[in-house]
Amino acid sequence: MIAPPPKVVRRLVLAPLVVALAVLLVPTSIMLALVVGAALTWVLPGRLRVVRLLWMLSFYVLWDALALVVLLGLWIASGFGLAMHRPWMQRAHVAVARWALAVLFWQVRWTLRLKIVVEAPTGASVPDVPVLVLSRHAGPGDSFILVDTLLGRGGRTPAVVLKDTLQWDPAIDVLLGRLPAAFVTPRSRRRPGRPGATATVARIAGDLGSDGALVLFPEGGNVTPRRRAARIEALRAAGQESLAERAERMPHVMAPHTGGFLAALGAVRPDAAVLVVAHSGLERLVTARDIWRELPMDKEIVLGGQLTRVADLPADAEGRELWLFDQWERVDAWITARDVDRPVEDLPRDHSG
Repeated sequence: MIAPPPKVVRRLVLAPLVVALAVLLVPTSIMLALVVGAALTWVLPGRLRVVRLLWMLSFYVLWDALALVVLLGLWIASGFGLAMHRPWMQRAHVAVARWALAVLFWQVRWTLRLKIVVEAPTGASVPDVPVLVLSRHAGPGDSFILVDTLLGRGGRTPAVVLKDTLQWDPAIDVLLGRLPAAFVTPRSRRRPGRPGATATVARIAGDLGSDGALVLFPEGGNVTPRRRAARIEALRAAGQESLAERAERMPHVMAPHTGGFLAALGAVRPDAAVLVVAHSGLERLVTARDIWRELPMDKEIVLGGQLTRVADLPADAEGRELWLFDQWERVDAWITARDVDRPVEDLPRDHSG
């Protein structure tokens, strides 16, 4: 994906452009839905995929623009940025993030007919300590769903490490730039001396407060057949045949990378906990064609988790790597128990990198 432009371009060009586009969309969005909907009802009876997609795109632009306006107000209220890192200002930004995601998912549930069910995590009860959240990565928007759940139902302040390409979205760029989050540039484009993902994860984990939750995706990207096979071959090439065989027996997930997890464990407070998250309901959505075919989605997305104290984990790096593999096998079994439509190995082949 194309690298984002410099910060000055993102702030002075992209952000105002989104707001201007939203102003143009306000008087036309309802008319668009009515006219296009009437014209296409006979083509797509009962589904209206084109209308739903156009409406969601229009709504997202309006949502993005409104968030930018609110964030501009907070910047002014902070003394034009002077008090941006004060605790009260940080709390205000967390509240904005909670509100923004709640509004977005209200619309997603209505337009795409999604139902999100959160099962209470099993394991230890660890209130008021930092939490490392390790989640599988499959399907579009699962990271948004997870962060919304942590903010809304969990009362947590999520910290995330994201690819820098997400800075193309002005609201995400501005909001997460003011929260305990970081955008990481891939190694191929990273300037010498700039911190990579592992160092960034360690820094954020070390700064987590009692209500903090650092979100990590050990698989490194959305699960696809091509990536899953490549990960298994990489394990074999590294001489880890036993782990490769275990990965082959997990049809729904990819073998986890352990670097970020180990770095976070080495930096987080010793009283912290690890929450391993599994989810089902998005497995069929791999390619753009899959998403188009499934609209409206009419899906129930279920999230479940296992909570473990860091103090109860193995003390050595090798033991922690094996522990993470054990958890991923449990995630795969959890998905299988929910009778998911198809394992990832049977999904359409993707053409992504």
